[in-house]
Amino acid sequence: MTKLFPLATALLVLAAPALAAPDDQAPATPIAKPVRAPTGVMRYDANKDGAVEHAEWKTGQEARFKRLDADGDGKLSQAELFARAPAAGNSVLPSDRQVQRQSAYFQRLDADGDGLVTVVEFMTLAERNFERCDLDKDGRIDTAECRLALRRKPAEAARNAR
Repeated sequence: MTKLFPLATALLVLAAPALAAPDDQAPATPIAKPVRAPTGVMRYDANKDGAVEHAEWKTGQEARFKRLDADGDGKLSQAELFARAPAAGNSVLPSDRQVQRQSAYFQRLDADGDGLVTVVEFMTLAERNFERCDLDKDGRIDTAECRLALRRKPAEAARNAR
């Protein structure tokens, strides 16, 4: 037993700094997750109050039009409108279904059928989209309200708008 006492004491002396180290160090800071930029309708929430007001929507859509107008001529061709649209899967080219949807969307935007979308045509559809999402007609929309609006059939939405 007398031989174990010096051995135990030596181990305790050697272990003391290791046992004291956590108290001497600052607490570990948690690793921060990268902050994702808002997507969907909330990317237009300029004042970050959790809702997109009509003025924020309009400003955001006008800025979007300018970003899409690659040649700066004040009009969007179908190629400009969908230049940044990702293809399905790992493909470089859009699928047939994507091409059909893009064409139909472009035709809806191009009200006069001249093959180009002006800022007026673009903003007309943007205004319709805001009005469709603003179910409670308070001039503010958010993700939940838009999701609910998009689930409704167009006939039901028109009936409720009256």
